Amino acid sequence: MRHRKGNKKLGLPTDQRLALIRNGAKALFENKQIKTTTQRAKQISRYAERIITKAKTDDVHSRREVMKMINDPKILKIIFSDIAPQYKETPGGYTRVIKLGIRRGDAASVSVLELV
Repeated sequence: MRHRKGNKKLGLPTDQRLALIRNGAKALFENKQIKTTTQRAKQISRYAERIITKAKTDDVHSRREVMKMINDPKILKIIFSDIAPQYKETPGGYTRVIKLGIRRGDAASVSVLELV
C-alpha cells in the first residue's frame, strides 16, 4: 500500500516546489552539503537518494533517468563519476540531516543536509 507517501507541499505551487527540490539536489551534489530548513532538507534528501540509487548502475538507461531528474550535464558527470561509485555497496542512507536549531528572523527550524 502506498498510503501517505506523497510529497510535502512546502507552501509552494507544484512547479515551484519541484524547481526548489531539483535545485537543492543540484547544490547538494555540487557542494556535498547545504544549509536549509528542515522540511526542505527532508524533501531534497528523498529526491537525492532516488537519484543516487538510479546512478549506482551506470548504463544508458540510468543516465537518461537521472538526466530527467537533474537536467544538468555537469552535475550528471559529477554524480556518475564521483558520487555513485562511493555508494556502490551501500544499500541506502546516502544523506544525513543534522538539525542546527531555530533561525532568528522567522523562527524556522534550520538543518544541514550532507552526503554521508
